[in-house]
Amino acid sequence: MPRTILFKLTQTILVLLLAGLLILPMPVADAQAEFDIVLANGRVMDPESGLDAIRNVGIRGNKIAAISTRPLKGKTVVDVKSQVVTAGFIDLHSHGQDDENYRYKARDGVTTALEMEVGASPVSKWYAEREGKSLVNFGVTVGHIPARMAVMKDTGSWLPRDLAITTRATAEQNQQIHALLKQGLDEGAIGIGFGIAYVPATRRDEIFELFQLAADRKVTCFVHARSHGSIEPGSAVESFQEVIADAAGTGASLHIVHVTSTGLRQTPVSLRLIEGARKRGVDVTVEAYPYTAGMTGLETAIFDEGWQEKLGIGYGDLQWVATGERLTAESFARYRKQGGLTVIHSIPEEMARLAVSKPEVMIASDGIITNGKGHPRGAGSYARVLGRYVREQKVISLMAALRKMSLLPAQRLETSVPMMRSKGRVKVGADADLIVFDPATVIDRATFENAALYSTGIPHVLVNGVFVVRDEKIVEGIKPGVGIRRK
Repeated sequence: MPRTILFKLTQTILVLLLAGLLILPMPVADAQAEFDIVLANGRVMDPESGLDAIRNVGIRGNKIAAISTRPLKGKTVVDVKSQVVTAGFIDLHSHGQDDENYRYKARDGVTTALEMEVGASPVSKWYAEREGKSLVNFGVTVGHIPARMAVMKDTGSWLPRDLAITTRATAEQNQQIHALLKQGLDEGAIGIGFGIAYVPATRRDEIFELFQLAADRKVTCFVHARSHGSIEPGSAVESFQEVIADAAGTGASLHIVHVTSTGLRQTPVSLRLIEGARKRGVDVTVEAYPYTAGMTGLETAIFDEGWQEKLGIGYGDLQWVATGERLTAESFARYRKQGGLTVIHSIPEEMARLAVSKPEVMIASDGIITNGKGHPRGAGSYARVLGRYVREQKVISLMAALRKMSLLPAQRLETSVPMMRSKGRVKVGADADLIVFDPATVIDRATFENAALYSTGIPHVLVNGVFVVRDEKIVEGIKPGVGIRRK
């Protein structure tokens, strides 16, 4: 063969390989080796390479060791014909960080659940409480909210309810908050979490300085923006402009949480603003959950005077989580003094559908379930995308949806957290965080009346090469989850 033709053929093969359009067969030695686990005859879908084909996946230890067209031998072989095998989902916004919540996560296809918005302080203690005790992988940011609550001596247990909301920080207090955030980063926190709406007395220059800290440490800011809705001043667009400007002015990377529950009917223009900033060089990403309601503490600043106008709702649009009742002016006042979680029915369905349809908007649950009570997003966010929005409404393709739920979250973190480069992919050498689901039946079951219902149609889930769900049942007595943290 002439050298010029050989050279051009080699170039073509390399281009196809890099584009993921050409899959070379695995070596015969791999096909003959024995693996710990083999997922046989499944439709393997990898958003990174674009692979969507029938393959056999061999797992050895905690890694994917083979992806082959040939049959593989394994100590455990599971025939997953007619089902999808893909990377486990990565939830960047999972407030529920205990065994109860990890079970709902696993049954919903989540293999890594991260608390990135509120975060924690101190960070080392948070990780120590979960090491060796977790069904799925876990991780946390160092949180501006808990740091400010500690410095201001706020009486809230999780979210601020008094002094952290109303107190203007002195120079000394700001130094103390900075010291706590730096300590958390030194302890391996995977970013800085912000809930600016919960601490409205925080000045804009204070947030800007903390973005500078994130830029210096090369970590991402995960931000609940300052305000909601379309009332000016203080609209969602204005709030997004604040943090996008902070990112542009410092060079920090920015991730905006739950764009629909902040943007409400301003979600379309908010998404255009974010997309435009990204095209012009600002490192900004965004997430949403696939529901028409939010949830937060009734005692928080979200429900300070003017909340009805900002959110565009009334008392009857609030649902008290503990009892399921819709609120009145009287019950609102009583429960606000008591404090507790309330569901906020404020997101138009077309806004939720729009966010799910956008390929660059990640899916994150913002979920928490406590003693069987909570918001259905804590149990069903990912199966809901696959069942309602992919299969039933066809607002997005299956591959694009998988990318939003696995690869994009991994890529958001991998620059500052290198261990994430091995997650969110189905390829040899990647971590064996894998799920198997039936695209014809997968669906969420959790409702606003009963949030404690597992998703269905996800029969198998593996975390670090260990089954945590087998035949749609939690595998008891194993805790293979590991901490996701910076070195």
